[in-house]
Amino acid sequence: MAETRKPTFKPKAGARPGVVSAERSVDEPVVEPPKEAGPKDSNVLAFPEPKGRKRRRTVLTVLAIVVVLVAGIIVATIYSPVFAVRTVTVDGVKMLQPAAVQQALAPIKGKPLPQINDAEITTLLRPLVQVRSVTTEARPPSELLVHVVERVPVALVKNGDAYMLVDVDGVQLGSTPDSSSVPLPIIDGQGTNPDLFKAITAVLATLPSDVLAKMASASATSPDAVQLKLNDGKTVVWGNADEKELKARVLEALIKAPVNPKVPVNVYDVSVPRHPFTK
Repeated sequence: MAETRKPTFKPKAGARPGVVSAERSVDEPVVEPPKEAGPKDSNVLAFPEPKGRKRRRTVLTVLAIVVVLVAGIIVATIYSPVFAVRTVTVDGVKMLQPAAVQQALAPIKGKPLPQINDAEITTLLRPLVQVRSVTTEARPPSELLVHVVERVPVALVKNGDAYMLVDVDGVQLGSTPDSSSVPLPIIDGQGTNPDLFKAITAVLATLPSDVLAKMASASATSPDAVQLKLNDGKTVVWGNADEKELKARVLEALIKAPVNPKVPVNVYDVSVPRHPFTK
C-alpha cells in the first residue's frame, strides 16, 4: 500500500500575520525530472550499409567522372588547333577544274575537322553549278577529303547560234558553238514546254553512255510520246516514262544485236519493253 504523507508547513521567518507561507522540509525527497535518453541509452540498433547500395554509389560516381572526362576530351577535340584543316583533297571532278574547287573551299582552311560538315561544304560549292552533291571524309589530324558528284550533261539545247549542255534538271553546264564536238542529242530549245523538256531529259539520263553517244536528237509531242533519233537516221519509239530502266536495257540490246542485211531496221520500238519490236 502506497505511503500517504501530508506536507509539513513551517511558518516562514518574517512572514506577515495572516499570511500562510510554506516551505518544504529538508528531509522531503527531491523529485528530479526524467533525463532524456542519450545515444547510449537508445534501444535502436545501427546496421551497416548494404554492400549492394555502396557498390551502386561507387559505380555511379565512377560513371559521372568518366562522363565529365569524355565531355572534356570532346570539347578539347572540337576546338583543338591540332585538328585544324591543312590539306583539302578533292576527287570525282571531270568537268570542273580541281583548282576551282580548292579556291571555293579556301574558307575551311585552319578550321578544326570536327566542326566541318557536308552542309557547309555544299554551301561553299554552290556557285559551281557543275556540282550536284558532295560528301566529306575527315582524315585526322589535318586532312579533309571531299567527294564531288558532278552533274552529267545529257543533251544539247540549241540557243541561237550556240548549243548549251544541260543535265537532267535542265541546269546549263556549259556551251559550245559546234554540236558535233559533243556526242549528245540535240533538243530544240525554242519555246520548249517544261513538261516535255523534263520528259525528254529523264529518258536521256537513263540511257547508258555508249547508247547516248549514238543519239542525234530527241523530241516529244507529249510526255507519253518521246522519240529519239540515232546518228544513222534510225528512230527509237520510247513512249512514256514507265519502266525507263528496262526500256534502256532493251534498246541497248536491240542496237547491239546483229543486223540482217536483207531485213533493214529503221525503227526500234521499246514503248512496251516486255514486247519490243523493230521494223
